Amino acid sequence: MDPRCASARPPCAAAVREPESSSTAVEHRAPAPEPQDPSLQLESTKETAVYAIVRAGATQQKVAVGDVIEIDQVATAVGESVTLPVVMVVDGEDVTATGLDKASVTAEVLGGTKGPKIVIQKYKNKTGYKKRQGHRQKYTQVKVTDISL
Repeated sequence: MDPRCASARPPCAAAVREPESSSTAVEHRAPAPEPQDPSLQLESTKETAVYAIVRAGATQQKVAVGDVIEIDQVATAVGESVTLPVVMVVDGEDVTATGLDKASVTAEVLGGTKGPKIVIQKYKNKTGYKKRQGHRQKYTQVKVTDISL
């Protein structure tokens, strides 16, 4: 190492090593975990997850019973139910993507909400042209009540 740089910063701890002596080295290990009582262990059960992919306006969303989602605004009163078209249904290990004419997802309308404000600004240099415009998308909150096949 250059002696001019040695005074500027101290050597790092990784570079300084002390010699190890095998006679004074003592290993510290954590105690082995005790075996648990098998009656206290939870049995692993395979849950059957039922969910569907629905088309809501121009978007598709993954829904399950009890989910609250936002879809594009619909002209339905609060408390009434809406039927959403199904694209795909997953029932545990079974995946169904064809023959879903009878399948439907029923949802209850909770109310209307608004999305984030989007500001559009246009500007052209040296002409004095400035334009500012805003947009805020309107959504309807719905709660999924039933997935029927």
